[in-house]
Amino acid sequence: MGVFEWFDGEVPANLKTKQVYGIVFSKDGRILLRAEETESGWIYSMGGGTPEPFDTDRIATLRREMIEEVNTTLEDKVVMVGYQEVNEPGGKVPPYAQVRMTALIKEIGEAQPDPDNGKLYKRVLVPPQKAIELLNWGESGKAQIESAFKIAKENFEFECFSNDETFV
Repeated sequence: MGVFEWFDGEVPANLKTKQVYGIVFSKDGRILLRAEETESGWIYSMGGGTPEPFDTDRIATLRREMIEEVNTTLEDKVVMVGYQEVNEPGGKVPPYAQVRMTALIKEIGEAQPDPDNGKLYKRVLVPPQKAIELLNWGESGKAQIESAFKIAKENFEFECFSNDETFV
């Protein structure tokens, strides 16, 4: 397993971006997570994925992946949160970045199969603290969610704050 180190802010020019994921918020301050039920329990993650050559930028990657995986559209403003630098064991692969961005959800459509693998993911809206718990990514995951929430509060207007957990 690789070594992951979290950094707030922009990715250095010398570090290739291999993934773009969204810590996206509903208007009541909850985070949308992708949920997959497996034989050993639920696995939670954020919507996102690999940049494609036809994506014009990271924002285009995020918007496309959010539609493909969780059929969710985002409001116009998308803000960089930071990135994880990933160092694979053995040093055969150069270090790379997994980008995190934040935005407000515009609309969550009916669940659709992911065109890449045919899976139909469930989606759940949870408060930030619950997202930290469900993702279970340790201190790095906690830092990502806390940074995204701080940036979201500075950049977006929330109508209220909800502590409900809701499958959508």
